Amino acid sequence: MAEDLDHIPDLPAHTELIDGSLVFVSAQRDFHQSVVFRLHVQLEDFLPAGHEVRQEMSVKLAPRQRPEPDLIVLGPKAVIGREVTCYLADDVVLVVEVVSPDSEIRDRVRKPVLYAEAGIPHFWLIEEVHGRPAVFVYELDPVTKSYVISGAHHDRLKVSVPFDIDIDLTMLYKSRTR
Repeated sequence: MAEDLDHIPDLPAHTELIDGSLVFVSAQRDFHQSVVFRLHVQLEDFLPAGHEVRQEMSVKLAPRQRPEPDLIVLGPKAVIGREVTCYLADDVVLVVEVVSPDSEIRDRVRKPVLYAEAGIPHFWLIEEVHGRPAVFVYELDPVTKSYVISGAHHDRLKVSVPFDIDIDLTMLYKSRTR
């Protein structure tokens, strides 16, 4: 169960509970880490009062569902404190997943369904396209409880929901070779 995850001894960091099964996340690649970190920093500049960004914190969606998104934006009613180990779906305004080779199916297929069913209103999926981040923006259709794509952003992410955001995506990742 989701609430038991914190009490299982010797679990590796970033273990997720998806469909009642423990999912062990492997080490991330440079693209993933850079995009997550830099997007976190950028989002901080656009947050409305009372909102917070969290990185790699799990979200309890249902009794058998506690995934760990790459980033979440919490609304002003979220309980925040030193002892908090996960957040409730009702407190999450936006969830962000950066697709990695070892988690493609989870990030693209399973997790969006879980987030939508839990009622999280906004979902961003970030893919590496030609060595650069592309952000696919989805909004929850409250009738079908599924996400509908509202935009695909390659160089600049400029949206007005869940709040005004304008980010130069070319600054999120720059590769170097020898």
